[in-house]
Amino acid sequence: MQRCWDMLNAAEEDKNPDVRKDAVEALSLLSLDAKILHTLETMLEDRDVPVRLALVATLGDYKDKRTIPLLKKALVDPVPEVDFSAAKVLFQLHDPDGEKMFLEIAERESKGSSSFISTEKRNALRMLHTPTKLFMFAAIQAVGLVPVPGLGMGISSAQGILSNPDSSARAAALLIIAHSTDPALDDAVLSALTDKDWSLRAAAAHVIATHSYPAFRPKLVPLLDDKKGPVRLRAAAAYIRLEPPAHTPPPKSRPTKH
Repeated sequence: MQRCWDMLNAAEEDKNPDVRKDAVEALSLLSLDAKILHTLETMLEDRDVPVRLALVATLGDYKDKRTIPLLKKALVDPVPEVDFSAAKVLFQLHDPDGEKMFLEIAERESKGSSSFISTEKRNALRMLHTPTKLFMFAAIQAVGLVPVPGLGMGISSAQGILSNPDSSARAAALLIIAHSTDPALDDAVLSALTDKDWSLRAAAAHVIATHSYPAFRPKLVPLLDDKKGPVRLRAAAAYIRLEPPAHTPPPKSRPTKH
């Protein structure tokens, strides 16, 4: 367990922004607590825009009002796309600041676009040539799951896998059926854990976490040494998430009075 936390903590401080982004996305697979909130608050100051965007997406995953103070800090980000994303999550959480910002944008166009959005638009155009990934983004957003406040839904994690240009259609397919009740999913996930396709291995770790496969927890251990960071970090997050609950002894019965 400690090794998993050490991996995530080291990734959060890595010099490579892609590694830090992977760490933020992996956190969306965990339950929200004071430790996670503190980590996310620290990373709000990250100098890399994609890291901060991933952070806002992860905050949105939790659907938890405890994230509101962090989202309000993101509202004043110097990059318009970050505070726009934060406003969207605040609006979804029924916080008035989210609606207020959208009204200001609509009425006065107070927020302009930055050079980063040009890159994002180019990426979106490229996505049109890979319909499987495009469908995946829509499918994840529309999946009929009932969010549990404080428990990450993993949307940021899934998007992180599929936004990588090297991710495969097989990974997309596995993520689409992540919540299937078909028994064949078990075999597909087990097979994916050892596949040569890194994005499929990352998707398998994601599915094990979000589908809640406690029996597969030991199978994640080899992935902690995977050559690919996105795989290692999702495996670590999944391993932590699937930790068995602490055993609580039953209350002692009171003696019967005669």
